[in-house]
Amino acid sequence: MRPILKTILLLAMGSIIQACGVKQVEPFRNDPLIGKLINTSTGEIMEMDALVDRLLSADVIYLAEKHDNPEHHRLQNEIIKALTAKGKRPQLGFEFFSTGDTPILLDFLDSHRAKHPDAVEKQVETMLRKQLGWDDKSDDLWPYYFELLSLARKENLLAAGLDLSDAQKRRITRKGSDNLTEIEKRSIFSTRLDDKTYRDYMCDIFADVHCGMKNPRMQSRLFDTWIARNDTMAHSIVQLHDAEPDRPVVVIIGGGHTEHNLGVVDRVRHIIPGISQFNVGFVEIARTPSGVEDYLAPLELEGYAPSPPFDYVWFTQRVSYQDPCEKYRKRLEKSRLHRKE
Repeated sequence: MRPILKTILLLAMGSIIQACGVKQVEPFRNDPLIGKLINTSTGEIMEMDALVDRLLSADVIYLAEKHDNPEHHRLQNEIIKALTAKGKRPQLGFEFFSTGDTPILLDFLDSHRAKHPDAVEKQVETMLRKQLGWDDKSDDLWPYYFELLSLARKENLLAAGLDLSDAQKRRITRKGSDNLTEIEKRSIFSTRLDDKTYRDYMCDIFADVHCGMKNPRMQSRLFDTWIARNDTMAHSIVQLHDAEPDRPVVVIIGGGHTEHNLGVVDRVRHIIPGISQFNVGFVEIARTPSGVEDYLAPLELEGYAPSPPFDYVWFTQRVSYQDPCEKYRKRLEKSRLHRKE
């Protein structure tokens, strides 16, 4: 199991466990890798200024996060600020917002022209959250993305949603891509890339994320949704690039969608061969001490060139050291014992 992608996809299960009242005890540890930024092609340790200088030539810059890690969002913020300080005017693309949300985001960015008192600014934020359908989503995650949108507004940058709508994602997961109506199929961009090796790789990950439980039918539908999302985000990124090629597209996205330069990265490259892409991954340290070589090991996948997890890896502290699967397995065992009684 690839640790970075598994960690990202386990977020949902972690939320379920917290909701069930499991008390978390966090034995945070100091790891010498925390704060280190590494060029995976050379193994050299870098400073942020050197990274930003390299990013200046990029068409697309992925800032791949673990969604609930505040340090990842702080670093995203700092890199965007550094790019603007160097004269770049990046366009921000967000996995967490759909393509249909883009006009709402742009309306918010336009509001930088008006000066509001703090009370009115709070109302603006509340209205934006409601328009984006975030009322029933995480209160913990919202500030991270609102801060990035506020930075874009302050710096007069562009921002766009990249992903499918929640309704589209639910439809694909429920029915599978082949069972969508023709109008639905035509409304979802497809690269028509369908690689069995990648499918098997991802289905193994989906099984691991569900703590080893395998449901081939559900795994197939999860993969359909995964591919439709990656295709849609890749298409959105290319559209942003084509509209303003002099402005790099900075992509705020979960690391699973770009790990090992697969997923979205591979599909953007398929649409525009030779496009300049830099894949920066913010990576939490492992639960137990590990050597840097364990984190940077390339993926050996048939049909693909071996690739480390990201072009540049920036190590951070973990948000949680709890293993959701361990608690989940204990609950299952208790349930079995109760049934036997």
